[in-house]
Amino acid sequence: MAQKTNAVRILEQQKIAFEVINFEATEAVSGVEAAARMGIDRKNVFKTLVTVGKSGAHYVFVVPVAEELDLRKAAVAAGEKNIAMIHSKELLPLTGYIHGGCSPIGMKKAFPTFVDASAEDLEFIVFSGGRIGLQVKMPPSELIKAARAAYKELV
Repeated sequence: MAQKTNAVRILEQQKIAFEVINFEATEAVSGVEAAARMGIDRKNVFKTLVTVGKSGAHYVFVVPVAEELDLRKAAVAAGEKNIAMIHSKELLPLTGYIHGGCSPIGMKKAFPTFVDASAEDLEFIVFSGGRIGLQVKMPPSELIKAARAAYKELV
C-alpha cells in the first residue's frame, strides 16, 4: 500500500478490522462509478457528506452512494433547525480531505457523525479511506465505533 491516510492509521491504532480496496482514479468519481469500478453492489458503498447547521456547527453524514441526503432528516438527526451542504472549497481546510476522498474517520476535528440506518442491516459497507481511489471495507458496526457515529434515517 502507498502512503497511509489518517483514516487507515486511526483504524490500525484502534485495532479495528478493515480491508483496503484501491481502484484506478486520478480525479473524483461519483460513488456509483466507484462502486462499479470496485465491482461492489452500490447498496454497500457509502459517501461522506459534510454539512453546516443553522447554529454554525458542522456535521458528517454517511449515506448510500445512489441516494441523496434528505436535508430535513439530517437537520432532525443533528437537532438543528436546518442544514446545508458546505461549499467544496471549505472541505479541505475544514476536514483535511479533498472532494472524492473524504473519509468519515480521521478528519482534522471530530464532528458529530451519522450513518444512514440502511447500513445497519448490511454485512459490510465501503467508504472513502481518505484519498481518491482508496476505499475502506468493514462491518457498519465498526464504522459506528471508529467514527463515534449514530444510525439515523437520512435518505
